[in-house]
Amino acid sequence: MGEIRMTRDFILWCMAVVYLCAFTSLYVQIPGLYYENGMLPARLAVQPEAKSFYDLFFNQPSLLRLVAKIGISVEAGMDLLSLGGVILSFVAMVCRSQRNTITFALLWTFYLSLFQVGQTFMWFQWDILLLEVGFLTIFLAPLHIWGIWKGRHHQHDKIIMWLMKWLLFRLMFASGVVKLQSQCKTWWGLTATMYHYETQCIPSTLAWYAHQLPEWMQKLSVVIMFVIEMVIPFLFFSPVRGQRIFSFYAQVLFQLLIILTGNYNFFNWLTITLSFAIVDDNFLRGWLGKRQIDEGFEPDSFPVIGKVWKTVRYGLNILVYGYIFYWTATSFSLWPTISPGFTISSKIAFTPESFQSALAYLIPPSIILALISLLWEVTKAITRSLTEHGTLSKIRHISGCIGFGLVALAIFGVSLPPFTKIDSNTASYVPQSLKTLHSQTSPYKIASPYGLFRRMTGVGGRPEVIVEGSMNVDAGWREYGFLYKPGNVSTPLGQVAPHQPRLDWQMWFLALGNYQHNPWFLNMCYRILSNEKQVLDLLGHNPFPDKPPKYLRATLYHYHYTSIDEGSSRYSADDTWVRTSVREYLPVISTDEPSFINYLTQASIIQKKKQHIPTDPPTFLTCFLSALRNVLGQPEGFYAILALVFTGLALTFLDPSVKLLHPTS
Repeated sequence: MGEIRMTRDFILWCMAVVYLCAFTSLYVQIPGLYYENGMLPARLAVQPEAKSFYDLFFNQPSLLRLVAKIGISVEAGMDLLSLGGVILSFVAMVCRSQRNTITFALLWTFYLSLFQVGQTFMWFQWDILLLEVGFLTIFLAPLHIWGIWKGRHHQHDKIIMWLMKWLLFRLMFASGVVKLQSQCKTWWGLTATMYHYETQCIPSTLAWYAHQLPEWMQKLSVVIMFVIEMVIPFLFFSPVRGQRIFSFYAQVLFQLLIILTGNYNFFNWLTITLSFAIVDDNFLRGWLGKRQIDEGFEPDSFPVIGKVWKTVRYGLNILVYGYIFYWTATSFSLWPTISPGFTISSKIAFTPESFQSALAYLIPPSIILALISLLWEVTKAITRSLTEHGTLSKIRHISGCIGFGLVALAIFGVSLPPFTKIDSNTASYVPQSLKTLHSQTSPYKIASPYGLFRRMTGVGGRPEVIVEGSMNVDAGWREYGFLYKPGNVSTPLGQVAPHQPRLDWQMWFLALGNYQHNPWFLNMCYRILSNEKQVLDLLGHNPFPDKPPKYLRATLYHYHYTSIDEGSSRYSADDTWVRTSVREYLPVISTDEPSFINYLTQASIIQKKKQHIPTDPPTFLTCFLSALRNVLGQPEGFYAILALVFTGLALTFLDPSVKLLHPTS
């Protein structure tokens, strides 16, 4: 890999934007989710005030356990941390000098603190991934405080870049493997995307069109997905620069297609940010139309070695690309047909047993090669440090490389227990000391297991829970609408990402189970019956704007996309969905029902009456946060994010004194 000064700066800028989206999205939802009258009051998840640093770090590492010391509530503390995250990330986005270790350490700490009390509304893989990438970003960013180190490039930066590539590899490879390990018939039959577009959490407008593609294209897209997730990630570490760039384009194109056909908040943009760890400055210079620079440590820069390397590289390209094409064609039985119309048939040609056996043979040497690659990266960094001018500079860079090399080895070791969960045989060889270390660091999400879309849900129809209210138990039922999830069959779905509507996401998971295992849903129903504005703000259409209903119920429906085929029973020229009622999901409830109220009381949603105890008057900070909420009202998350991001872009690009990429930094 060549120089990465511009690449590092660009990744740091992208991380500032991702943090800005994440904190803004969460801030606008906190009242309805976590306030005292929200669905899951944060006070129920926060442990008692920390008595010592040991208690804070090892029991529940969250700054919200300290907010009582400054005289504010947990809810106000969540507002403060999320607002602090918005401000810090916005400043880092528009000001290069603030994209430093201190800023990213604070952003990571704030998000971790919120994650610790976020409960089911923040237990998503993208929240965990943001924490893991954010932790690495702390080491990648320059210290840049009080003139120390400033924004200069350091030789150890490539070591942290390697860790980012390793994280991207674990994310993609595991996501492909778990799909086949799940024994899900749709993945093994290559038919998953025939259901995916209509059954994903929050489809986009283009998802309807993607769903109409012919079966052979749907199956071929699954084949390509498996190749991108399980095969191409090995090229992240290829010695051939062209192969690394090819793997970069494959990952970015894959993520962009997901962005167009689904709403996965900031997750895909975060993955694209990670992908830039694969490339170097010369690649970015090519994007910007600038002259590429000869770099002394690349084989092409040496007269004799360069000629030999060109021949070797040519042979490696034929070998690697040829093998990928051959493996794909034979493993998925690809065969083109021209008549009567062009199609490509596909079918998995291996068995679950042979796949698991191949996995058991593949993972151990992959880990060994990854370790060798990391040690080689550390060795190169130390060697490059010897070329620095001045003895003190050499010592400083060598010390940094050794120190960050040890950190990288520790993080690599901690990542092995979660990574090897995809193969129990390999997991049994991981030293117990690494498993213990991973367990101890687990609350900080330094290294986590990944694996998206293990099973395809909604094969028989997209399950949706429809909530209805009425003043009369026997008649007059009206539906509550949600802002983003399917409801009204005539309402098309739009673009939501990078905003994550956490209630709408949980409604998708709710439909896959039952309300007994989702206590937050009963809490939401109680808030609706109580006409709680903060909760109703997270919903879309309120059919009872003047007075809350007396009764509430929920019904499970199955939704399907309409079809473009006029001969189909699902054809419609106007509607996006067709739906059928399946069963009662939640029986009729009301606030007059003793069992319902007893449950809420036991869950501490409704608190027993206590003797009034005088409290201290609210602090200035509490009043300020409350006043700010009142001024802002309830902004729509997607547009709030767009407003901040485009403002940041304007300040970044319209000011001639501001440069996002510094070729000579």
